[in-house]
Amino acid sequence: MITKDSIETAYSFFHQKERIYVHSTLDWQRDDIECAIESYVDDMSPELYRLIAEGRKDFLRDHKQFQKDIMYAVDMLEKML
Repeated sequence: MITKDSIETAYSFFHQKERIYVHSTLDWQRDDIECAIESYVDDMSPELYRLIAEGRKDFLRDHKQFQKDIMYAVDMLEKML
């Protein structure tokens, strides 16, 4: 079961990290954000992750796709609020 609380928490965390990530020019900062998001994903509601990942096992875990994924996740979560 996906709770409103889990959506709000994920949205807040992803939104904050996404805002920094897209404007950062520092590789180490972007890498740290990717690691923080991946760690968060490991512990978040599995149902919520499956829903926003749309079946992709590497969602928010693939360096090459990360910016696109985080922006998509924020958009999806915002629509769920």
